[in-house]
Amino acid sequence: MKYVVVLPDGVSDVPLKELGGKTPLEAAKHPNMDWIAREGITGWARTIPPGFAPGSDVGCMSVFGYDPRRYHTGRAPLEAAAQGIVLTDSQVAFRCNTLTVEHGVMIDHSADHIKTEDSAQLMKTVSERLGGNGVQFHAGVSYRHLAIVSSDECRVTSEELAKIECTPPHDILGKPIDGYLPKGPGSDVLRRVMQESVAILEAHPVNRRRAAGGQHAATMLWFWGQGTATALPAFQQVYGKRGACISAVDIVRGIGRLAGLEILQVPGITGYFDTNYTGKAAYALKALDDGFDFVLVHVESTDEAGHMGDAKKKVQAIEDVDRLVAGALLEGLTRRGEPFGIMVVPDHPTDTTRRTHIPEPVPFAVYATNGAKDAVAAYTESAVKGSSLRFEEGHQLMSRFLGWGQTP
Repeated sequence: MKYVVVLPDGVSDVPLKELGGKTPLEAAKHPNMDWIAREGITGWARTIPPGFAPGSDVGCMSVFGYDPRRYHTGRAPLEAAAQGIVLTDSQVAFRCNTLTVEHGVMIDHSADHIKTEDSAQLMKTVSERLGGNGVQFHAGVSYRHLAIVSSDECRVTSEELAKIECTPPHDILGKPIDGYLPKGPGSDVLRRVMQESVAILEAHPVNRRRAAGGQHAATMLWFWGQGTATALPAFQQVYGKRGACISAVDIVRGIGRLAGLEILQVPGITGYFDTNYTGKAAYALKALDDGFDFVLVHVESTDEAGHMGDAKKKVQAIEDVDRLVAGALLEGLTRRGEPFGIMVVPDHPTDTTRRTHIPEPVPFAVYATNGAKDAVAAYTESAVKGSSLRFEEGHQLMSRFLGWGQTP
């Protein structure tokens, strides 16, 4: 039996005024996700344990089937793993955004979703000017980069450095940044680097070109999401399935890599609305044909629309995921003629009104060839309220999913 997880990041939401009091899932047309719900089982999963910040690092770890309370040390170490960066005992990884701050106010956590090639040029200059003295920079995808910081340079232990109070930039959009700069022992090094980045970025030709073209310039580096090295037991060892993972963003690839999953390289995937949706589905189906038992397909565009506060774009992203990913997967899985299971589940809700993540449970829908059905007929928050199935520990959903349909 083959298994596929479709993970539309942050797809669940709250009722929105601009959608007539509906959530984006309720406003969008997604017949394929609805089919999975109607022909299968639905329910709720608490992917963000109490006390954890509602982020993709925690939520995706739960969806992959690993308990964040046991394995989570921070967001950035997962992204470091995706890049093959091995942290020493004295190093702490920080997410390092290239973002837009104007007149002391957080304007854009992504600098207009800066292209990877532009951002890489900025980070090259930043690394040349600010790297060394215990700080290493590693360019990532779009605005998502890493800074590896030595606790010795900050004159604290790695445990103390990892506990510095940092704020996700997408949580303070439209707010003055002064009250949200890093705080705590060793944070003076981080604040110094962030402040020194302003003049370097302002003078960079890439930013001058972007500003001249009406785009947000990347005016500052922002440190957050830090943590020490982490490790996960192999997915195949825990669940008995040979697995693969498809994602455009390092945080998901990092979890997959740590879990021993094959990271499939799909051309043209971007983590944005222009991503190669059809390629994700095609590569997932090919992986199943090539002997993999399990594939997780992550799509970021639904979450990005929420952070933009754009309800219409989120509806469009949902419809794209349904038609080009879920629909293509269902067609391909059915055509293969073998028993299969497919699950749709987000990592966390993203509140489009507030443009940030929230910790409420997420709806899931599972179809398995020999599985049971419930009375829920659609994949929406309101419809799934009719399900009594609930996982208070969201990481337990994976083992249940892989067991559905095993017996007639």
